[in-house]
Amino acid sequence: MDPIRWRNGLADPFQDFESLQEEINRLFDLSRAPEPRGIFERTYSPAVDVIENQDDFEVLCDLPGIEIGDVEISVAGGVLTLKGERKSGDAHNGSSTYRAEMHIGRFQRTLQLPLPIEPDKVEAVLKDGVLRVVLPKQEQLKPRQIAVKVN
Repeated sequence: MDPIRWRNGLADPFQDFESLQEEINRLFDLSRAPEPRGIFERTYSPAVDVIENQDDFEVLCDLPGIEIGDVEISVAGGVLTLKGERKSGDAHNGSSTYRAEMHIGRFQRTLQLPLPIEPDKVEAVLKDGVLRVVLPKQEQLKPRQIAVKVN
């Protein structure tokens, strides 16, 4: 998969650092016991893929076990924010947990998009544990085909 291309045609130089930071955060999150809820409640960052198509950006976010009512999506100033909560299911009630690695609690991802989008035309679908957000690019930024005339 190609990295997002910015206006100058170069790949984002910080993309690899952001991925490394997220993986390090995941490593430490898995090794720590869940903290009690309250003022210092931790949030986790679900995995995302950002794909640039000719007419839009597609954001795919891994949210297995999340109900649609527990997801909030907002777009402002070229920034997409995904947040919500994975609630502990009834499967754990009344049972002893042998191993717990699934994140339970609040999550949030904030992504800066490289080009302006049409916020009124954003669409989102949650299917099979994957949230798909389609963010159409502004019309004036889409490439246009110019016909060459012969005189």
